[in-house]
Amino acid sequence: MTTDLFDLQIHVNGQQTFFLNEKIISKYSGKLRKIIKQEKRRTQIRNSGIEIDEFPGVRDSPKPPLKIRKPKNRSEEKVEYIWKNKKQTLPMAMHAAMTTDLFDLQIHVNSQQTFFLNEKIISKYSGKLRKIIKQEKRRTQIRNSGIEIDEFPGGPDGFELVSRFCYNHGTISITVSNVSLLHCCALFLGMTEKVSPSNLLEQTETFLEGMFYWSWSEILISLKSCESFFLYADSSGLVQKLMCSLLAKIAQNSDVNGFFASSSSSSSSSDTASGFRLSSSAKATPDYRKAWWFDEMTILPPVIVESFVKSLGGYGSENNSLVLTRFLLHYLKTAAQSKGVNNNFNPSDYGGLADTAVYGVILLGKSAFSCRGLFWVLRIVSGFGLSRDCRNGLERLIGGMLDQATLDDLLVSGHDGGVYDVNLVLRLIKVFVHSFESNSDNMKGCRRQMNKVGRLIDKYLGEIAPDHSLKISKFLAVATSLADCARNCFDGVYRAIDIYLESHPTLSLEERSRLCRCLKYEKLSLEACKDLAKNPRIPPRIAVQALASQHPNIACNSSNQYAIITTHDHGSVSPMITSSSNQILAVYGNGKVVDTESSSVSEEENDDMKLNLQRMRWRVVELEKVCREMKGQMSKMVRTGVVVPPGQHRALPRLC
Repeated sequence: MTTDLFDLQIHVNGQQTFFLNEKIISKYSGKLRKIIKQEKRRTQIRNSGIEIDEFPGVRDSPKPPLKIRKPKNRSEEKVEYIWKNKKQTLPMAMHAAMTTDLFDLQIHVNSQQTFFLNEKIISKYSGKLRKIIKQEKRRTQIRNSGIEIDEFPGGPDGFELVSRFCYNHGTISITVSNVSLLHCCALFLGMTEKVSPSNLLEQTETFLEGMFYWSWSEILISLKSCESFFLYADSSGLVQKLMCSLLAKIAQNSDVNGFFASSSSSSSSSDTASGFRLSSSAKATPDYRKAWWFDEMTILPPVIVESFVKSLGGYGSENNSLVLTRFLLHYLKTAAQSKGVNNNFNPSDYGGLADTAVYGVILLGKSAFSCRGLFWVLRIVSGFGLSRDCRNGLERLIGGMLDQATLDDLLVSGHDGGVYDVNLVLRLIKVFVHSFESNSDNMKGCRRQMNKVGRLIDKYLGEIAPDHSLKISKFLAVATSLADCARNCFDGVYRAIDIYLESHPTLSLEERSRLCRCLKYEKLSLEACKDLAKNPRIPPRIAVQALASQHPNIACNSSNQYAIITTHDHGSVSPMITSSSNQILAVYGNGKVVDTESSSVSEEENDDMKLNLQRMRWRVVELEKVCREMKGQMSKMVRTGVVVPPGQHRALPRLC
């Protein structure tokens, strides 16, 4: 490019060297034209250039542009050029001269950038461009508007490399990082041997012939470079060649029995597009966790990894390899960790890989993954737009093993504004309950599993209860998701309710009562029942019902009635619970509960207890009178404004 277009070097004041076109610069400068004519040896000028000293007002003039953007306004005095990603300017006159004489062809690449090129030079190596130019009848139209090239591999960067090749007399440095791009560009522009000997396509094909001698990292670099033009590289067969070389490297440095089966393996293994056979046996690699190539391949974009999986014949529901499944999970985990750094991260690009990994997990199931491992898989793939079928299949697998889960496993982050994903736990419980109901062969073992899940859910309720965004309906849905037989004791549910009430102090009486209805009072321990009765956050009526249910055989008996004193919201005291002839239940004013069987107490003790209860009834009547008097005094004080002296107050009676 320098030899043909910029055949004159001018060294100004020993500070900077300008590469210019002799014809253009001498057209406007008489002094330079005279100096050039006086030089007898023209080659000396080309080699060493012209020295100009004491040039006034030296400024940083632009170097010749390689990429030139089309000016927005041609009436401007100066035109902007792009040179090494820096904006430079040239006078309009020089721009017009350069465009007319040297850059007589405009090529608009992918509507992103315009290249001003020499038609003769660029068409010398490109058969496609030569054909387009010949087909144009109105040549002026090409000069004015240029040629539009869409879907060019690599965009402007790829076309720049091709331009360098053409202007450098058909030579360019080919490396593993640019050979894929150069090869696709050469195919696109028809840069074959028929157009020019030793053309770009032949040079890239010669370089690619040594692909199987490349190192592992060189293959990965070449594959990664195909990301921006993957569709064209794939259709040309280049990606398939690179994949075969990649798989060969893996096979050379790995235990092939763990990943690939031999050609004489059983019919359960499937032929892949690359000629390898993928083993479907998970037992082939019982201790296979993380292969040496897992980390190396995380640099590849998802579209390349999809091609890799497809070349193994294990994409989507066809995945039956434990090693491939573990690789995909490792790849997705790495991608999720780096999404904050990668600005181009798009979760939907990984959806197919996430589905493929889940299909493998579902197929291998409990034989390869523990319950904790399945929750780990769920956490990884949830952020990649997993399909509904795959999510349901994975949740069915986890739900069937819910009795092996721990509290940490259930604490999955929520996606709908909540701290935890409560809906997920509800779906898992539903799956477990369904499997419990359908398995009636081993009821004893199922009962043990159900009790274990019941204890787990009680812990989960206590963990999610402080969440201020957790609605009562969600809390109750989790609390009532299991049958009563799943819990031998409801103390855990009561503790969770207490935490929820403490974290949500604005709940109304009706809402608190609704929340407590999920309790089975007869399955509360005595300590929990006593705590409930004294808990100010529990509605009084609920406390009475809990105390009453401590003995399941209490019934109304007209011949033997005993009262338990409970204060309601309206301030009155009423008898609520009666005892049967078999057992006696008494609640004293200090909160002490006595529950004794008649067969183990003497008649004297029975008489004493009856007397105490009778006294309590009289005290109840007396307390009601005091309450009525206090109400009357308060209403009188409000009407008259008279304050009753403290000494005139009547002391409240003690219950016992």
